Parts: sequence; C-alpha cells; structure tokens
Amino acid sequence: MEFRPTLSILLHALLLFQFLSESRARDIAKDCDNMHGMLKIQEKEQTSISPMESLNPQLNIFFTPKDLNIGKKMPLFFAIKNPSTSPQLLSREEADSIPFSSTNLPYLLEFFSFSKESPQAKAIEDTFFHCEISAMKGESKFCATSLESMLDWAKEILGYNTQLKVYTTDFIKKSPVTLQNYTILQKPKEILAPKIVACHTLPYPYAVFYCHMQKGENKLFKISLLGENGDRIEAAAICHMDTKQWNHDHVAFRVLKVQPGSSPVCHFFPADNLVWVPSSSM
Repeated sequence: MEFRPTLSILLHALLLFQFLSESRARDIAKDCDNMHGMLKIQEKEQTSISPMESLNPQLNIFFTPKDLNIGKKMPLFFAIKNPSTSPQLLSREEADSIPFSSTNLPYLLEFFSFSKESPQAKAIEDTFFHCEISAMKGESKFCATSLESMLDWAKEILGYNTQLKVYTTDFIKKSPVTLQNYTILQKPKEILAPKIVACHTLPYPYAVFYCHMQKGENKLFKISLLGENGDRIEAAAICHMDTKQWNHDHVAFRVLKVQPGSSPVCHFFPADNLVWVPSSSM
C-alpha cells in the first residue's frame, strides 16, 4: 500500500554492531527470509485487482463516517499474520546495538545479506523514507524499534504520568479469506480520548513501528464486523476529521473518490497495529 506519511523526533541509538552475537545475527537473518516471503505474498495480492478499482486489494480499509451504520456492508481487507513468521520485536538493548538510519544502508544490506537490487533492500529503503521525512503540519511522529522505545514515546505524547491502554483489531473468528464483504453488526463504539497515538508496522528484518499523533479532531472506534464467509472481527478504526493538510496524492482520496478537506477519511487498523490512548478513555 502506498502510504508515505511523515518525523521530527530522532532515535538515540547506539552504533554497536560489534557486540551482536553470531547467534543473534542468524536469528535476524531468519527474519529477513520471513520478510522476503511476506513481500512475495504482497506482490501476488497486488495482481488480484478488483474490477471496480485498479488498486491493490489491501487498500480496502478506507471508509467515511457516513458508513458507520448498523447493517452497512463494505468490502474489506484483513490479513492474518503468523506470529512465528513475523519479524521479531527486539529488546531496547538489542535494537540500540543496530544502526537504524539510511546513512547506514550499505552496511545494513551487507549485514542482513541483501543485494542492493533485492525487494528487501527496496522495502528497507522505503521504511527509512517513512521514518526520516519531515512530519506533516500538526503531526508528531517516531519510528520505534523496540517496545520500550514505543512506550516511552507514547508517554511523551500522552503524558508521562498517564496509564496507557492499547487497542488493536481482534480476530474472533477468521478464515484464510483476506478480502470479503463485511457487515457492521452493532452501533460502533467511539473511544473518547484527548490524544491518540497510532503505531503501524513497517517492513524491516525486525519489528519496526511507525508511530504518530495528528493534531485536530480524530475519532477512534471499535467496530463489530461479520464477514460473508462467517468471519467475526472486533476492529479498531480511526476517522481523521480534517484532511486539508494531507497530500493531494494520498491514496485514500483515490479509494474514496474525495478531495482533501472535502470529507473525513477513516480506516481500519490491521491486526498487528497498535493504538495507544490514556487508560481513562471511554
């Protein structure tokens, strides 16, 4: 999915490659193979284009607030990711021992045994683009390479003394079918929160999360969905009520056939994304 959002907070990572053990390097290399498999799956899915849109089926995640009605039916994409083949979440100590910067790209490609022309190299380059480009107006952003760094940044945004609560998309019953029609079963529940930090996974040999907070009115929802294949999902979704500052080329506008500022843009979160709010949010 072509999603190029935008960061002004830098990681304080230690460049200590020499302290990585050989066994840890083998584990990371194994994760690189898993990432290659994930990219192959994505390439295959991109060839299965819906007749109504010459777009990647994975873009069937966008909607508008007008769709938030009981009985509303929408074609939606929800992928199942196997935790055993997903990139590992490193500890802060491990993550800080590996440079995370585009300036180190040649060294990293050699370290992870990727050629410069490989799809993995392109994915890593794109991840650095997301992490290093300047934030949009009104946006704060950060790329977390460990759970500890993610929690630290979420607390910096939401309040250092704030207890955090996390929301995700939960699969109650899920078949291997990724794209199907889903029906909203009951009135969506809005999670009232003064600020919202959303963390999205980025392709990398180990787990990296693009976390951001957008100023302005954003509404978080939990939505009960029933798939035509019998799937049951408790999905997390967010509605960005003001899109005037968004890039005119943002893919959401193509999918929804709207213009920046003309309509709120909502989207569902994949199951491996995390949404952080103060625990007092209802």
